[in-house]
Amino acid sequence: MAPLSVNRVPRVALACLPTPLERSPRLGRELGLELLYKRDDLTGLELSGNKARKLEYLLAEAEETQADTLVTCGGVQSNHCRATAFAAAKRGLSAVVLLRVTDPSRPPPLEANALLDRLAGAQIRWVSHDEYRRRGELMRSAADELRAAGRRPYVIPEGGSSELGSLGYVAAVAELRAQLPDAWRSGPVTIAYAAGSGGTGAGIELGVRATGWEGARPLGFAVCNDAHYFRETIARICADAHRRWPELPAVPAEEISLDDGSIGPGYALATDDGLALIRRAARLDGVLLDPVYTGKAMLGLARRASEPGGLPSSRVVFLHTGGAFGLFPFAQRLAGP
Repeated sequence: MAPLSVNRVPRVALACLPTPLERSPRLGRELGLELLYKRDDLTGLELSGNKARKLEYLLAEAEETQADTLVTCGGVQSNHCRATAFAAAKRGLSAVVLLRVTDPSRPPPLEANALLDRLAGAQIRWVSHDEYRRRGELMRSAADELRAAGRRPYVIPEGGSSELGSLGYVAAVAELRAQLPDAWRSGPVTIAYAAGSGGTGAGIELGVRATGWEGARPLGFAVCNDAHYFRETIARICADAHRRWPELPAVPAEEISLDDGSIGPGYALATDDGLALIRRAARLDGVLLDPVYTGKAMLGLARRASEPGGLPSSRVVFLHTGGAFGLFPFAQRLAGP
């Protein structure tokens, strides 16, 4: 069961839960692993992925404050912004999304997640990489502008990654633990996930401690910033959660395991090896990974599996956090044999 602190926090139903836990038919064996997929890519089509779990708590707070507009930010192919846009539409709210691009005066064509943002009715505001470093300030400015126009904004941090959003994965850990095969209920289990903004990792770290799952060994694979950044970010979110709900456990930064060896050229930039592994997962397991998040996490997992002692356990739950729409900008590179 989820901790009492999670059960009493208001949430709205957005995700199709519980998501399945499925055995890898072939890829896991090829990697030398006992591999299970926690299929959080199946939380729903429009809100697919890990963001739906976080948004259930964030939108509940937004509605408690009588908000009528959600303001958030992300990269041009942000799964979070797309999920927020559709969550807003489902709940009768408006959305403003700040999307990071190289040149805001010449934004890219609307495709994949950015197209879906617009389709859901979100107002898109293009911001440069330099401007995005001040994303908190930019979102507050957008909220002030909306208030001046008579709207009631609610600001959601990048990725929905806050102490409130992290509760989605505190509950997810309890859900996962109840689904484990009997043989996996004792001994170590690696929980592999993509780290993009820190909220999912924080929820997992809190959840394994709050549920007393002593065998769980979370391992995050960074998709943009380095391991130090994510360790500090996840620790900060966990500390904020502990302060807000003292019955949740403290999570020391030094106990958080991150790997930053599969980032490649940068955020949303894929390597040939990463794309090849995405093709293998599709053809061997019938599973769609994406080049921005889950593909990089699987590439890191494959690398660690090939290294002696590279993983806490060869029994691995791979948290599939969605992102299939991010495949389409890579169509030409993925269409090979």
